[in-house]
Amino acid sequence: MPVFQLTEQITFPHPDLAEPNGLLAVGGDLCVPRLIAAYKNGIFPWYSDGDPILWWFTSPRLILIPDELKVSKRLHRYYKNGGMDLTINAAFNEVIERCASIGRKDNEGTWITLDMISAYQELHRQNYAHSVECWYNNDLVGGLYGIALGRVFFGESMFSTKSNSSKLALIHLVNFLKSNGYKLIDCQMTTEYLRSLGAREIPGKDFHLLLKKYIVSDNFNGAWSDEKSC
Repeated sequence: MPVFQLTEQITFPHPDLAEPNGLLAVGGDLCVPRLIAAYKNGIFPWYSDGDPILWWFTSPRLILIPDELKVSKRLHRYYKNGGMDLTINAAFNEVIERCASIGRKDNEGTWITLDMISAYQELHRQNYAHSVECWYNNDLVGGLYGIALGRVFFGESMFSTKSNSSKLALIHLVNFLKSNGYKLIDCQMTTEYLRSLGAREIPGKDFHLLLKKYIVSDNFNGAWSDEKSC
């Protein structure tokens, strides 16, 4: 199948037309309307600095149903009594910058380019992108960020500089999502780390149908708070 060249018009080919590796389209820009149109269809940008923007729809797709999160008793106790503070949207810019600075095993640098950071900061200003932070002694030691549309949260990246801090951030996120009516977390890429926490793969077609079910509008759902909690 061909890889589609995007134009100034904000449209995407159907996800069914993606290459076997998930590559669907190239080009376009990272303006908010285009990013929202992409995520509503399970499409996301992923490319290296200096390359054209590449758009992907991977299948199978790793998802996490909030009710299916697996938390050991030990980790649950640590979440409750481990001396960490968890916040929401308290340090979005710092979280995305920390995620971008994490080294990759292949030493090819980060896919979170400066343009990506600027685009997702604008999504945050418009209440689409959100972060969860994990603090220890007032130092940011872990966190994650992603996009919320309808009743779906699209996880983008996470980081951890202290043992279990990213897991605590994920637990905090899931607890928030469950209490605010969210039904699905898109994990994008399959990792054993996320599988161990209850994530599972489903066919891309099923994932696309779930998005149509749970995203009836592109508004953010519920009040995302930056109040500290433990």
